[in-house]
Amino acid sequence: MNLVRPLSRAPSSVASSCQARSLAQTLLSCLAGGRLRRLLPAAHARAVVSEGLGDLFLANLLLRGYSKLGLLHDARRLFDGMLHRNLVSWSSAISMYAQHGGDEQALVLFAAFRKSFDEVPNEFLLASVLRACTQSRAVHFGDQVHGTALKLGLDVNIYVGTALINLYAKVACMDAAMRAFHALPAKNPVTWTAVITGYSQIGQCGLALDLFQKMGVQGVRPDRFVLASAVSACSVLAFLKGGREIHGYAYRSAAGMDASVVNSLIDLYCKCSRPLVARKLFDRTENLNLVSWTTMIAGYMQNSLDAQAIDMFWQMCQAGWQPDVFACTSTLTSCGSLEAIWQGRQIHAHAIKANLETDNYIKNALIDMYAKCDHLTAARAVFDALAHDDAVSYNAMIEGYSRQGDLTEVLHIFHRMRYCSIRPNLLTFVSLLGVSSFQSAVELSKQIHGLIIRSGTSADLYIGSALIDAYSKCSLVDDAKAVFLLMHNRDMAIWNAMIFGHAQNEQGEEAVKLFSQLRASGVTPNEFTFVALVTVASNLASMFHGQQFHAQIIKAGADSNPHVSNALIDMYAKCGFIKEGRLLFESTCGKDVVCWNSMISTYAQHGHAEEALRVFQLMREAGVESNYVTFVGVLAACAHAGLVDEGLHHFNSMKTKYGIEPGTEHYASVVNLLGRSGKLHSAKEFIERIPIKPAAAVWRSLLSACRLFGNVEIGRYAAEMALLVDPSDSGPYVLLSNIYASKGLWADVQKLRLGMDNTGTMKEPGYSWIEVMKEVHTFIARGTEHPQAESIYAVLDELTSLLKDFGYLPDTSELPLLGDNG
Repeated sequence: MNLVRPLSRAPSSVASSCQARSLAQTLLSCLAGGRLRRLLPAAHARAVVSEGLGDLFLANLLLRGYSKLGLLHDARRLFDGMLHRNLVSWSSAISMYAQHGGDEQALVLFAAFRKSFDEVPNEFLLASVLRACTQSRAVHFGDQVHGTALKLGLDVNIYVGTALINLYAKVACMDAAMRAFHALPAKNPVTWTAVITGYSQIGQCGLALDLFQKMGVQGVRPDRFVLASAVSACSVLAFLKGGREIHGYAYRSAAGMDASVVNSLIDLYCKCSRPLVARKLFDRTENLNLVSWTTMIAGYMQNSLDAQAIDMFWQMCQAGWQPDVFACTSTLTSCGSLEAIWQGRQIHAHAIKANLETDNYIKNALIDMYAKCDHLTAARAVFDALAHDDAVSYNAMIEGYSRQGDLTEVLHIFHRMRYCSIRPNLLTFVSLLGVSSFQSAVELSKQIHGLIIRSGTSADLYIGSALIDAYSKCSLVDDAKAVFLLMHNRDMAIWNAMIFGHAQNEQGEEAVKLFSQLRASGVTPNEFTFVALVTVASNLASMFHGQQFHAQIIKAGADSNPHVSNALIDMYAKCGFIKEGRLLFESTCGKDVVCWNSMISTYAQHGHAEEALRVFQLMREAGVESNYVTFVGVLAACAHAGLVDEGLHHFNSMKTKYGIEPGTEHYASVVNLLGRSGKLHSAKEFIERIPIKPAAAVWRSLLSACRLFGNVEIGRYAAEMALLVDPSDSGPYVLLSNIYASKGLWADVQKLRLGMDNTGTMKEPGYSWIEVMKEVHTFIARGTEHPQAESIYAVLDELTSLLKDFGYLPDTSELPLLGDNG
């Protein structure tokens, strides 16, 4: 039919009716085909010219056509120009707005329908209005529509009932949703999907899976939407077995392996720590979409496979996909974890190009990434440019400055946060406690505790463990214990924090008692508990306790945990059992960098330099990448063995080969290396070339070497520089005093002593300990604290007398500063 041929005269009523029917037939065929966009305007024009718009059937078909094409303005103009409207007209217009996001217009139109139209609404019209209520969260209006449906007896209609369930489920009114669900005499997969999804969204995934099971019992075949919702519920519960069963059913059902089901399964496997299974599913799926890529990237990030997450992001870009907010956020988080600043900057550039930079998730991820990469200037620039009234942004900045121990900036951001009336949350307080404990700022920790009490969050277990940790690090163990006792329903984090608190403050026996209470309470210790206990044994140098804890670790099956095995190696080394530590090291599977570092440091600290360097060589052959701590041990080993050239080679390779920026410990080790070899002038020149301000420890290393070789001139200079950095340190006084004494410069020794007295500097007494009969005995120089001190000194006097009888003369050159200080 030629819709656009000209008319020579106005048609008769009969001709008009015939043309209207003909146009209607053409439109019906177009609605089901692909020619609608081309023919609809012509059909509308023909209907106007032929006066066919008076035919309601034709007018309603035109209305449906405009609605299907999303031409809301043209449809509304047609609707408003209709002389007569029936139920189909109103239903088509309201449905159009509901389908195309015009929820407010749909509700206004429904109100106009009730006022101006005598007929009662049918099930299709009510379902469309309820859809608009759901999308706009207009629950009160939805309740009114529900009342209308009840009066008309349409609440039991499958379309209206399902729309009601959707409405109540989306606003978490699951009791109302279930009443509407149970009122339906027959239920279809869409109905089941609505209630299953509703329970999943409010976190009641167990109920969601119960309903999924009942659905199968009642013989309703689940569609792809039900399957996706059920898998999502399994993900939240980490219910791998249930998810696998649904995966099997979906695989057998051709319609089941839809992209939405596949994406839910990828998410399930990632959340259940099965990223390899998720990747296999991803690689075998042909109908991947943007959500598939985003879910896989997020899964890698959640499983700490950050390098794979970043690689997946670039694969996604190469495959032609445009990464969205969620893909960028997950990848930025991985960049932060790896401190991959170069990759992070590239993703920042992508976010700017894609106009995503102002999104809240992206903004906070950028601040967090730059902060974790120690690029706080860039983090602050993003924060100042983009941060508004958002606690997450402030927390990211506070955490970034906390990581660097910058208390001044932390407090500045926190004060700004309070000035902007942004309420601090749990993460804010935990970050503040972290930096205050790092700085041992006792008063600040107490002030933060006061704010926590005022905020009403002091009973939170997350806050409780942070408070215990803060007070413990400030040596306020009694305050930490008071917080511990106030915590009800203690979780493992609380117990571990308190055990670590005792360990940090060398209260080993208290830590052991607390562990006994933990076991008596029926709480199962985890790997962090065992690390804390092994740390206690290390600090006590108690082999008895260490072996006991090791036995319990083996019984609990935690000996394969890398954190636990590393702590055990360290414990055996500190107790002097190096061979046992090496055996444990050899039996550890999948040694990480910390494990290798423990062994290298062990050998270096005990003077076994060759073994330390041999382990370092094995580490490189195993393909394990060295880090900052590795080179502290390697350089210490070279210094002990006097391997100057090898030590300098390793030091120079840090930056050139491994990209590691040397720190205070490395510089001090190189000074020690040169100094022990008698190259005091080279050591002094090396310090003066250091690109950062030398710490007191670096100057003390040079001073120790001067003491070894009796160099007064350089020793005096090194002591002066060390005291400029840290005037309260007694170490430089003692070392320089020993140099003077070895040269017989007693007047200079006396001047040093007076200098210490004037500045109030006290020499810290040395102490040693020994384990006898399962008990650790500690001895302080010239101390009388030991209960058997009198008997011990009597034996020592007797031994001294015997030594003198055999002609022994003690070396007293290093005693001048002992005096009253011990």
